[in-house]
Amino acid sequence: MSILKNEYYNKLGVRRVINCASYLTMLGGSIMPKGVVDAMEKASEWFVDMKELNMAAGEVIAEFTGAEAGLVTAGAASALMLQTAACMAGSNPKYIDQLPNTDGLKNEFIIHRSHRTNYDHNYRNAGAKLIEIGNTGGTNEWELESNINEKTAGIIYVYGPKQAGAIEIEKVIEIANKHSIPVIVDAAALLPPPENLRRFISKGADMVAYSGGKGLRGPQSTGILCGKKHLIDAAFLHSAPNNEGIGRVAKVSKEEIIGLITALEIFIDKDHSSVMKKWENDCNIISDSIKSIDSLKVSFIKAPNNPEDINDEESTHPYLIISSKNHSDSKIEELLAEGNPSIRVRNGFETDGVKVFTSNLQEGEAKIVAQKILDALS
Repeated sequence: MSILKNEYYNKLGVRRVINCASYLTMLGGSIMPKGVVDAMEKASEWFVDMKELNMAAGEVIAEFTGAEAGLVTAGAASALMLQTAACMAGSNPKYIDQLPNTDGLKNEFIIHRSHRTNYDHNYRNAGAKLIEIGNTGGTNEWELESNINEKTAGIIYVYGPKQAGAIEIEKVIEIANKHSIPVIVDAAALLPPPENLRRFISKGADMVAYSGGKGLRGPQSTGILCGKKHLIDAAFLHSAPNNEGIGRVAKVSKEEIIGLITALEIFIDKDHSSVMKKWENDCNIISDSIKSIDSLKVSFIKAPNNPEDINDEESTHPYLIISSKNHSDSKIEELLAEGNPSIRVRNGFETDGVKVFTSNLQEGEAKIVAQKILDALS
């Protein structure tokens, strides 16, 4: 079969995309391993008690994360919503039914200004009120302390594209513990490396959210929530298959739960050093093929060796930065996206050039990307 053919997409007239923009939801996240797809197919053959399945899957998540409990969620986005719901309403059925109305509840969550993202909606969907501290230049510990009051339900800590200016998470947890306030972490895009599955729980975070459909390579619509048992138990009561809470809208199927757990097991057993070498080799294939073009500048950025230095999605894998004397970054994006297959890269925004990630390239695609760059930009 031709590398460009896929009967299901072709009959809909949908082009194939070669994903050099990393694990973006708008491009379908990542490609699931065959073992995950096979497990989901087998899971589709039986009915099960969904509460039993959720509890069993949660035990596996707890084992791999070192947390007291775990829950499969409908992506990391729903995990963020369930974090805040659990902190505000707990397991009280009256308040579970009441959300997102937070009358009579603690509903304030402290967040660094540098941690604000488009995903804030997931906290606010549950009724949370976000209280900003600091700025991108820095945040003082007194700012955190002085904003803790009788309405504070938790402290949000986000590992995303903006990190500058935040208090170190260890200090945040120390201050939170002093006031008996939970710290909830968004680590959606920090896998790999596998060490990050335990990193934040081991530091004392109360709940941590991960995407299941990015570096973990599970179903795109799954996520992981892990943490303290009483909070995870509360999060489950807010979510499907229960029909009383706001999380009912974020249903996870039996097939997706089995797929996520299978992906997690595969991820743990994988030789990540060899995977990293493959990604770096694909970077070299592209770089070596286009370095003769005088109008292009190519930089190779390697992933950090220390898991503690991996604090955003970009640092989980190597990538190239490509800029052109003849074309703007937006024009490079446009030229590479034309045709079939469509090559998608990521605009650097804070840097000159577009970013080319190789973590989602399938066999032979690095050469296709290199040729497309040569044809479009030389």
